[in-house]
Amino acid sequence: MKKQPAILIVDDEARNIELEKAYLEPYHYKILTASNGEEALRNLAKNDVDLILLDVMMPGKDGFAVTRQMKANKKTSPIPVVLVTALTDKKDRVKGIEAGCDDFISKPVDSAELLARVRSLLKVKAYNDHMRNYERKLEAEVAKRTKEVYAAMAIIEETALETIQRLASAAECRDQYTGSHILRMSRYAEAIAKKMEVDGGFVRGILYASSMHDIGKIGIPDKILMKPGKLNDKEWEVMQQHTVIGAKLLHGSKQDFMKMAEEIALTHHENWDGTGYPQGLAGERIPLSGRIVAVADVFDALISKRPYKPPLSYRESFTIIKNERGTHFDPGVVDAFISTKQEILSIAEQYKDSV
Repeated sequence: MKKQPAILIVDDEARNIELEKAYLEPYHYKILTASNGEEALRNLAKNDVDLILLDVMMPGKDGFAVTRQMKANKKTSPIPVVLVTALTDKKDRVKGIEAGCDDFISKPVDSAELLARVRSLLKVKAYNDHMRNYERKLEAEVAKRTKEVYAAMAIIEETALETIQRLASAAECRDQYTGSHILRMSRYAEAIAKKMEVDGGFVRGILYASSMHDIGKIGIPDKILMKPGKLNDKEWEVMQQHTVIGAKLLHGSKQDFMKMAEEIALTHHENWDGTGYPQGLAGERIPLSGRIVAVADVFDALISKRPYKPPLSYRESFTIIKNERGTHFDPGVVDAFISTKQEILSIAEQYKDSV
């Protein structure tokens, strides 16, 4: 049903109100009245008004003051204000325009002029209301669609991460002792990166990329990879090549996280003091991603059962990591790892290997 326009008539003289009402009521407008500025503002706060006919010369708040207050209020500023005044001086008109009024009518009010101005301004108000409602609906629809897109993207990201982790696990499936190592280690790396306050893209990237740190093991012969005892020197040389093989497998991607996966695969066994492999890099020559994964990978190996050792306790494993600060591991990465201990332990428990 079409909304009945509401007009607020404000004047300190009752006869002026009655006259304007008499002119307007035959056209089925809803008429509200107020005898002063304060009452007008209270009326505006309680009612949905489409236009105000406002006397200028009133005791207390005059029409200029009421107009300024209305136009300063986000709720009432769109309401057209017609100043009804006996003032004819140019300065008074300018004052009304500066206050924010939309039109003037001179006293004594002419019925034809009043009706014409009211109709014109109500059309403008209706159009503006329509546009605001349209904008609100459009904003709501955009917000809804944006939410749906983000939800879909989150599903795609989770699916991609699971796919990567499952494929990475497939590369290690010959090793019965790896268990949930990839799930734990990638989340340790993410937690460390967050603590180091690197940018969000790096944090998200390392969660994906670190899953592929040992993908090069797919190229290591079974007799070496699955050997239950200690490797001899020749076998150890072959095993070290999993870093190079992994980097070659991952090389050439245009995706940032795949580029990170390549550098992790190649450098996660490099040591801070230069004693690691395959290149003997030291300090910050080792990419940050490789330095982070080095800590995450060793910690998880320490707490896990292997053919050549039983699992160590969390306390023992944290102590070993701390003791290797500045030699095997980047001091800054170790500090971040230690300071996020509770999250690391929570991840270890959440993704614990089934017995």
